[in-house]
Amino acid sequence: MKEFDTICGIATPIGEGGISIIRISGSNALDILNNIFTGINDFKVLDMKSYTMRYGYIHDAKFNNIIDEVIVSYMKGPKSFTAEDVVEVNCHGGVVATNKVLEAIIKSGCRIGEPGEFTKRAFLNGRIDLTQAEAVIDIIRAKTDLSMKSAVMQSSGHLSREINRLREYLLNTLALIEYSIDFTEDDEEVDESIPIRVSEQLNTAINEMEILLKGADEGRIIRDGLNLAIIGKPNVGKSSLLNILLKEKRAIVTDVPGTTRDVIEEYINLDGVPVKIMDTAGIRDTEDIVEKIGVEKSREKMDQSDLVVLVLDSSRKLDNDDKEIIEKIKNKKYIVILNKVDLETKVDEEDLKHLKNIIKISATSGFGIDDLKIKIKELFFSGEVNTESLIISNNRHKQALNRALENCNEAEKRVKLNEYLDLISIYVTSALKSLGEITGAELEVDLVNKIFSEFCVGK
Repeated sequence: MKEFDTICGIATPIGEGGISIIRISGSNALDILNNIFTGINDFKVLDMKSYTMRYGYIHDAKFNNIIDEVIVSYMKGPKSFTAEDVVEVNCHGGVVATNKVLEAIIKSGCRIGEPGEFTKRAFLNGRIDLTQAEAVIDIIRAKTDLSMKSAVMQSSGHLSREINRLREYLLNTLALIEYSIDFTEDDEEVDESIPIRVSEQLNTAINEMEILLKGADEGRIIRDGLNLAIIGKPNVGKSSLLNILLKEKRAIVTDVPGTTRDVIEEYINLDGVPVKIMDTAGIRDTEDIVEKIGVEKSREKMDQSDLVVLVLDSSRKLDNDDKEIIEKIKNKKYIVILNKVDLETKVDEEDLKHLKNIIKISATSGFGIDDLKIKIKELFFSGEVNTESLIISNNRHKQALNRALENCNEAEKRVKLNEYLDLISIYVTSALKSLGEITGAELEVDLVNKIFSEFCVGK
């Protein structure tokens, strides 16, 4: 285990609350606490047993003034989150109380931890690998039960085991190649079955990688959410659609064109999938400076979204504004909403014959909303969200798997062309390196630092 200095950090959100937790990790954790903690009945912190808690007071080390009434817990390394000695101080919640206790801990000889440094130490000390470390932040940021479940599976090592199994296939492949090369150097007869066995091993690895990558796009959406932009010209019912999807009056709805001037963003839970819905300003030519900025933002959100939901007013004929927007969505994943079907339909179906994914709704009554939700799942999850299988949800993992797959495919192709196995081993080694980047077995220091910098302080 590596030797680090002792760090501390607030592990709970700052603000009013019953309890705040300040975490201390490092070889001097108990000594630092001993300088500022007085236990009931003169209990000495240095006598604490691992996995126990004690009640007492935090005081100022210099003036011995009582700062707060606390409960402290102790977890001796390596059986702790960081694999180091860890102390957690449970003090009263609130900004002042928490910061006063933290200040006393720092003055006692501790350093404020950097963002993600506690989890980083768990990784560097070998208690968890990089996929499990990254799952910690996914658990914290999970927006639905499904995204939480996916993160928990990753944190418990499901992905690590799959990646290590793939690495084992490739290591066996390299061993076969080395065996063949050794025999060739000794001028002995080469085992003709070796290229066949190398090809079989590569095919097994390729098939496993393809299975993992198959759900990667779905996994990214489950982790980060599906970006859905509601677009259309003014007064077609975009804000009404947002309100009925959220089941609350989030956006102002009036008969006045251009009511929505900025992008309104909210999340809904669609069968466990977080969907970020963006209600945008009506797209049209306008001289109003504020509305013009809103229209420009609408076009930006349309370009950035995973799915565009174009709302058309079925009680009016399509005009040039409608047709201009239709032209701009053709190269994106889209759903066309014919709203206000409870009114007399005036849209000419000939104007829509070149479009697909058309759904008729009434944003006031809720008619057709379930059809819209089903269509979203069809477009991104083949109609059903898989809640049981392991899903690649991290884009970094996906890119590394793709690199490993490309190298394995190249190696397999060269085996079939009867090229020298020692040249083929270069591609197998590159694939192994890419897989190692996922778990952290092969990773540059700068990338490790970047990953953990996205964490909050105290985690």
